[in-house]
Amino acid sequence: MVKVYSQYKDSGIPWLGQVPTGWDQVRGKVLFKNIKELNADRSNTNVLSLTLRGVVNNNPDDPEGLVPKDYATYQIFRKDDLVFKLIDLENLSTSRVGLVHEDGIMSPAYVRIVPRKKVNIKFFYYSFFDLYLRGIYNQLGAGVRATLSPNDLINLKLSNPPEEEQRSIVQFIEAHELLIHRYINTKRREIKLLHEQRNAIVKKAVCNGITSKVRLKPSGINWLGEIPEHWTTLHGFELFGEKQQKNTGMIEQTILSLSYGRIIIRPIEKLHGLVPASFETYQIVEPGDIIIRSTDLQNDKTSLRVGLVRNKGIITSAYLCLKMKEGLNPNYCYYLLHAYDVMKVFYGLGSGLRQNLGFIDFKRLPILLPPPEEQIEIVRFIDEKTKDVVDSIECLEKEIVLLRNYRVRLIFDAVTGKIDARNIKLPITNCVGDIKIVKDDANLKDVEDAEEVVNADE
Repeated sequence: MVKVYSQYKDSGIPWLGQVPTGWDQVRGKVLFKNIKELNADRSNTNVLSLTLRGVVNNNPDDPEGLVPKDYATYQIFRKDDLVFKLIDLENLSTSRVGLVHEDGIMSPAYVRIVPRKKVNIKFFYYSFFDLYLRGIYNQLGAGVRATLSPNDLINLKLSNPPEEEQRSIVQFIEAHELLIHRYINTKRREIKLLHEQRNAIVKKAVCNGITSKVRLKPSGINWLGEIPEHWTTLHGFELFGEKQQKNTGMIEQTILSLSYGRIIIRPIEKLHGLVPASFETYQIVEPGDIIIRSTDLQNDKTSLRVGLVRNKGIITSAYLCLKMKEGLNPNYCYYLLHAYDVMKVFYGLGSGLRQNLGFIDFKRLPILLPPPEEQIEIVRFIDEKTKDVVDSIECLEKEIVLLRNYRVRLIFDAVTGKIDARNIKLPITNCVGDIKIVKDDANLKDVEDAEEVVNADE
């Protein structure tokens, strides 16, 4: 049974609501101040970044995100400082709050606040983090880019419970956060195994056929091995053409996006990162087209790059759009190129400094071609054999969403006193007080989209 306080009062703060009677409310500036100290002499070389995984160490020789011309413009942060990114608040899917784990330097665009006196910094980190999770900063932002100033930030009212209760709240949150992240990681591992199972089924079907009763022949291609004797091998240019139809005049309004090997409809308000000034620069695609994310093969060898279009719409022109010749089964071609994707075939075809894949590179790719009726049989076989796997993946993903939502509610309830964390028996963990939050639930599912590039220092 959830414990609650015996008496509550109205905090007078819309995002806090009712709070325990014994809690004070103070403006942030009573406890914190904003300072900015530049790394002018370049003496600090420990680059940190505020990401959806929290504050992380960033390798200046192989950085995440965009990098400055000169780290002298960066500002110094100390261990246990709070860091905020409070620009472009209309962007709902970016990091906003972090607790600095060690001395370092970070973007001058960030806001640094430090305690005026000794405080339980983790309690106030969770209090500010709660406002981020619930989108409060986004609601308060002003101006063209919806921004909160450092002064706006430290003028926000905060709850300030007695110190002992702050400690109990932090222990309560950390213990439960650790369990939630463990559960999410377990489900992510299960999803990874299920994807591997599905990929193995697809690869075997499109590269070796679905029956063992056929004779095989050498394909002449090292990464393909033997293939059914009656199959033919053609080159990409013999079966596909490159389609380039710009959205001039905004003919199409449905924005599509490549996410985890699927082409999905993306509401414009959910786009994050860099978006074009006009969607006229996007290309029009139609059901049956195949999309390949063909950029940056050198630096990104993990994400899925192939998707089959099922809805007419527009997608970034950075992608390669393939139009199939008559007589080809779109689903078979997608499964084949998906198998190539999983086998990392594309990474040997790219050209240029960053190994981008153009149609001129794709043209020489060998394509396995069973007879038309066998293409249909292979698609049917794959769909039937992978249905349970796909259903299981969807269920696990829904469970992860529920766990994330539970985490948001739990932090809110704890830091606002909706539950009484004092004397609650905590779940048994081995590292309460020193949680290493891993990249498991940071809503990064769509970072594979090329048009959704993460902003500087994200």
